[in-house]
Amino acid sequence: MNFLLKPLRVIYVVYAAIVFLGIMFLILPPIFLASLLGKEKGGNIIFYFLRFWAHVWFPMVGMRVTRRYECEKDNEPCIYVVNHRSYLDAAIAVKVMRLPFRPLGKIEMSKIPFFGFIYKNSVVAVDRSNAPARARSVREMMTALKAGISILMFPEGTTNESDQPLRPFHNGAFRMAIEMQIPIKPVLYLDAGDRLPHTGPMNLSPGKCRVVFLPNIPVKGLTLDDINTLKQQVFEVMDKELRKHRHYPTLQHVG
Repeated sequence: MNFLLKPLRVIYVVYAAIVFLGIMFLILPPIFLASLLGKEKGGNIIFYFLRFWAHVWFPMVGMRVTRRYECEKDNEPCIYVVNHRSYLDAAIAVKVMRLPFRPLGKIEMSKIPFFGFIYKNSVVAVDRSNAPARARSVREMMTALKAGISILMFPEGTTNESDQPLRPFHNGAFRMAIEMQIPIKPVLYLDAGDRLPHTGPMNLSPGKCRVVFLPNIPVKGLTLDDINTLKQQVFEVMDKELRKHRHYPTLQHVG
């Protein structure tokens, strides 16, 4: 059976890649024109083309993206914090997040030919190895929030390849939320790691991609002394909800 499935998987992955690239080259010219309008206005327009990309690609490759809201919908800018299991997460965000928003992303991705141009005009790129560059990224995110543009961050910092729901969180999203007095909105991607696991693109597979929006976590009145408390609160909320949807090994405590 595996002998028969392997060539079918290769055909599926090649097909998915061709569709992905085909749509990318289709929207590249209007994205270039939109980029001339500047980071804010042009960036907002670019996301409508990216949403078109996602709306076409996901169904064409047999992935059904669904949203469930366990909170009231609102139009206020926020800081989305999302668990990070797959490189597919960014594409899911484009499809389901309320516009306008900007994700925080690794600057290395902007070096990819063609795709890199789209990437650097649609994300807040951060060079984690360079302190001045990190500071510029923070200022750019704050400017976006002041303009009513939400920010999306993966607080784990990198894809989670462990057997636990989450990796430890970094402080960035929580510091910014407190400094800007902007609420945190936790969001769960439940199946992205199954659709495109970290083991490589040849394991891409069709199927469901569920997204769950959890209730806002307010930060009004909090100070920077509360960063760790807020971070732990959000971690526990997301960890608890993720464990409702699948089994994870129990952590062994020493001592």
